[in-house]
Amino acid sequence: MIHAAQRRLALLKTLSLLGVVLTAVVILLGAWTRLVDAGLGCPDWPGCYGALVVPDEARALAHSPESPLESAKAWMEMIHRYVASALGLLVIALLVLGRPLRRRADYPWRVSLGLLALILLQGAFGAFTVTLRLWPQVVTLHLLGGLGVMMVFLWLHLRVRRCASGNLTPGGVAPPRRALTPLWGVAAMLLVGQLALGGWVSSNYAGIACLGFPSCNGEWSPSLDWSEGFHLTQSVGPNYLHGQLHAEARSAIQVGHRLGALALGAAILALVICCWRERAMRPWLTALSLAYGVQFLLGVANVLLWLPLWLALLHTAGAVALVLALALAAWRWRCLTPCSPTTQRISRQKKEWLHV
Repeated sequence: MIHAAQRRLALLKTLSLLGVVLTAVVILLGAWTRLVDAGLGCPDWPGCYGALVVPDEARALAHSPESPLESAKAWMEMIHRYVASALGLLVIALLVLGRPLRRRADYPWRVSLGLLALILLQGAFGAFTVTLRLWPQVVTLHLLGGLGVMMVFLWLHLRVRRCASGNLTPGGVAPPRRALTPLWGVAAMLLVGQLALGGWVSSNYAGIACLGFPSCNGEWSPSLDWSEGFHLTQSVGPNYLHGQLHAEARSAIQVGHRLGALALGAAILALVICCWRERAMRPWLTALSLAYGVQFLLGVANVLLWLPLWLALLHTAGAVALVLALALAAWRWRCLTPCSPTTQRISRQKKEWLHV
């Protein structure tokens, strides 16, 4: 019985890690679909011109005469949907395999249920992205939802790993974890805000609204329309492919994204300074710093090189890496319990300083 549970946990551990990787692939496919203007390659959902595969031109014309078929874009959109559907099947498999373990105190059954709810919500956002014709609010939420799904997969994987390790207290529960400091919360909130700003830049096609860096279109104080750029109650109905905002509003979005990057960098720097004293954290803090640095440089390069597709896709991949780096660093911090050697050493040093 014990061996069967361990085998089941090993399989769940592998599948949850696969979920992290597959979600990252779905996010990148979604970014590529958006970058090549294939978001409306299929004008309906979940099929494409009423079919489960991209139909021929005659059937597409009969189904939606106002939306001419572009086969390459339609296939790009459908491949994205197919892989996203596989992600949903993976979540169902995790639920089925994990159900016999749901009564274990250390098994993250509720996390699995939460993941199912989130994947269903993400599917709804995918449908609204098409039916609302790339409405920027929904496109941005769809991006954040994808990153949220990836994070929950990662959380599930880490919890299952801990469960499989058998590192429990005599009472049969997981040992207590150290709480995150407020600085971790600030960094996480700024990261979410920056990701939302990045999605807003992309959905409003403001990636090169400010040419040049660090100035904007050769000016240090350009004309910016903040109220229109961040007007969140835009009307629903127009086709938002290529955006609807004027130049000054898009420039405001781009400048806002740049300011958000600086704020996030300051928070990560503060986090590194405050936590560097713990040797066990240094590799994770180094990875976090490198992820931020590379992402910052990719953002600058996108502006200077006029947003080439491959570089814009790398910028999305950088966002995925930055999210994973912060999450893993935070997890490692929580795993340094008061009983860990690192924390014990720091406690002894503090006591010595007090005596002095």
